Amino acid sequence: MQTEIITAGFGGQGVLFTGQLLTYAAMDEGREVTWIPSYGPEMRGGTANCTVVISDEEIGSPMVSDPQAVIAMNLPSLDKYEGKVRPGGVLVVNESMVDRAVSRQDIKVVMVKANEIAEELGDKRMMNMVLLGALIANLPVIPLQAIEKALAGHLPERHHKMLPKNYEALKRGAAHLAQ
Repeated sequence: MQTEIITAGFGGQGVLFTGQLLTYAAMDEGREVTWIPSYGPEMRGGTANCTVVISDEEIGSPMVSDPQAVIAMNLPSLDKYEGKVRPGGVLVVNESMVDRAVSRQDIKVVMVKANEIAEELGDKRMMNMVLLGALIANLPVIPLQAIEKALAGHLPERHHKMLPKNYEALKRGAAHLAQ
C-alpha cells in the first residue's frame, strides 16, 4: 500500500518539520519513504509545502499530483490543494487560519482550531503537531506512537524538554475525527 501526503502552509508554521517527522516515523517502522520539500526564498512568511510518500514497497516516483491526504495550515494552502485531494481522501484544515468552508463533499474533512489548541498548551509552535495528530487519527498510515517515538529519536537533544507538549499536541489533534 502507498500513501501520499502533502503538508502546506507559510514558512515558519512547521510545514517541513511535519513532513520530516512523518518520514522519520515511517522509516523507523521499516517502511519505504520519500520526502520532498518546496519553499519560497523567504525565511518566514513565504509559502512552503512538502510531499511525503509512505509505502510498503519500493516507491516508483516521489511526485504527487493527487494526494490521499493534505494538511492545509492556512487559506492559500486550502485554496491550492483542496481540489487535488483524491476522492475518499482526507483534508485536515487549520480552521484558525481559514475563513471559509470546504466545498468538497467527496472527501473526509477535519477542521481543527490548531492555533487555539496550541496556545492552550502554552506554545503556539505546537500548531503543526495538533494538525499532524488529526491527520494520523483520520488516516492511520502509521500509529501515533510511531510519531511520538520519532519525535524522541530525531528531535535534537536540546529540544527534548518540549517532548511532553508535543505529545499532548498530537493527542489533542487526534481527538478530531472527520465529520
